[in-house]
Amino acid sequence: MKILLDAPFNSLSFGNVTYNVVRELFDKGHDLAIWPNGQNVDLGAFNVPSDLGNKIKESIDRRYDFLSEDIPVLKIWHLNGSEDRKNPRQYLYSFYECNMPTDVERKICNAQTETIFSSSYASKSFNKPYIPLGFDKDFFRTDKEYLKDVVHFGLMGKFEKRKHTGEIINAWAKKYGNNNKYQLSCCVTNPFFSEEEMNHVLNVCLEGKHYTNINFLPYLKTNEEVNDFINAIDIDLGGLSGGEGWNLPSFNATCLGKWSIVLNATSHKDWANEENSIIVEPNGLTEAHDGKFFLKGSPFNQGTFYTFTDDQIISAMEEAEKKVGQINTEGQKLADKFTYSNTVDQILSHIS
Repeated sequence: MKILLDAPFNSLSFGNVTYNVVRELFDKGHDLAIWPNGQNVDLGAFNVPSDLGNKIKESIDRRYDFLSEDIPVLKIWHLNGSEDRKNPRQYLYSFYECNMPTDVERKICNAQTETIFSSSYASKSFNKPYIPLGFDKDFFRTDKEYLKDVVHFGLMGKFEKRKHTGEIINAWAKKYGNNNKYQLSCCVTNPFFSEEEMNHVLNVCLEGKHYTNINFLPYLKTNEEVNDFINAIDIDLGGLSGGEGWNLPSFNATCLGKWSIVLNATSHKDWANEENSIIVEPNGLTEAHDGKFFLKGSPFNQGTFYTFTDDQIISAMEEAEKKVGQINTEGQKLADKFTYSNTVDQILSHIS
């Protein structure tokens, strides 16, 4: 099948999805041209085999040849910005974390030949199909020893209100701060924050205090570094996000046999359960707007995110401690259940 792929190539979640979809499309023998979103191509996060790198370059070089009413476009992007199209037939694969679709979002969604979402939560909001993401086969267990005789917690994901980054770090500090039997490693840099803004939000969540056992890592540029980070921790806290389109870091950690503390809401319900995760039930909702990424009254991203209490997550962390040293075998089964091969097959079934 001839396909024009309109998608971003970067080290963020969108770029990871694009890379895995491209790899599967080539492996399945499809005739592919690639239109990089924003025209920038950054493959630095991936260990790209030379033959795959050459195929990607050739597919980008011939993208204009695929401008045709007979060739379908597979677009991987936000709703915001998906109103444009290269060819008449456009199939949008998108991510949505909120719960109150606006008129503009519905119009963009309905303007596509088909819109497909990554979670059943988003699917129900728009009454559109849902196709789950898969486990990235470049991630693997290293089985190295990292911190001996230490319970190692990890938090990965951009610092955002939506992800409850500040609340998670604050609660952990109250429970384990300066107790060196425990370690918290945070990879929470946000590229849209200035250095001053980043320092401010970290200072606020730590209440101006310094802790000997909380480690803030710089942005991890490669998936190899991310893989090492996941392997180094015992317990993942990123699953406490209040709104997700899938939550790749926590999903990948669970697939690698780690224990993730997961808020039972939004996309998490598609893959996390009491057998493979430490489940926390939401206690309420908070408005999505944060003055920076989610703006009240905007034509995009309106609604609420799910919340929890400090007592709930402290109790969950205590429960997770009991699992340390045990491989999460039920979590590992997710890697076989959710694959990018299945993701691409299901997307192509809509296009064909």
